[in-house]
Amino acid sequence: MQEGDLILGTVEKIEHTTVFVRIQDNGLGTIITSEVAPGRIRNLRDYVVPGKKIVCKILKIDSSGNIHLSLRRVSAKEKKEVMEKYEKEKSAISILKNITPDFENVSKKIEEKMPVFELFNQARENSSLLDKYFKKEQATKLIAILKERKEKEVEVKKEFKLSSGLSDGLLKLKELLSPYQDKITYLAAGRYSIKITAKDYKKANSEMNNILDDIEKKAKNLHIKFEAKK
Repeated sequence: MQEGDLILGTVEKIEHTTVFVRIQDNGLGTIITSEVAPGRIRNLRDYVVPGKKIVCKILKIDSSGNIHLSLRRVSAKEKKEVMEKYEKEKSAISILKNITPDFENVSKKIEEKMPVFELFNQARENSSLLDKYFKKEQATKLIAILKERKEKEVEVKKEFKLSSGLSDGLLKLKELLSPYQDKITYLAAGRYSIKITAKDYKKANSEMNNILDDIEKKAKNLHIKFEAKK
């Protein structure tokens, strides 16, 4: 755990202008009023409530070990990614409880290498990865459960613009977008939408950025103006 990391914590209490957040295995972190939300805050409880899980960013860990957090510096995208991982891990632990009575120790052993849900994802393609953590009959049961529960894919979208004043501009636009025609939709007036589906937001956003970078590079070579929506 270090500065800049995103963490999922639980609001433990609110005292005056400070929010105390319970961080799993790492004690308490604090959020001052100015780091809860931008603008003037009349009542902290309009933004945070004891018992509620929130995604925070670590601003600083001082020499005394105090963890200073921010809620307002977490983007909607970052919050969505962290909550998605949390829900996947919670589901994976639920499956684990049905596989072995010693699920707490098994989960700790797995988490030394990776999140439990990530092991399960990889095991869909390579079941031998389970041999290190489960007995043969447990691994067989787990694989059967994973096959029944098809992993839900996530979807990300983004708009961008392309324009060209060249006489053969339309032809060049079609040529530029043809490799990704199954992912791109024409909207209107040079506006396009790209949609990517993947197993998680990290992979989806990575593929999205790679495609947009490729389109931008090729557009420049073809003298086509490219602009991605923020």
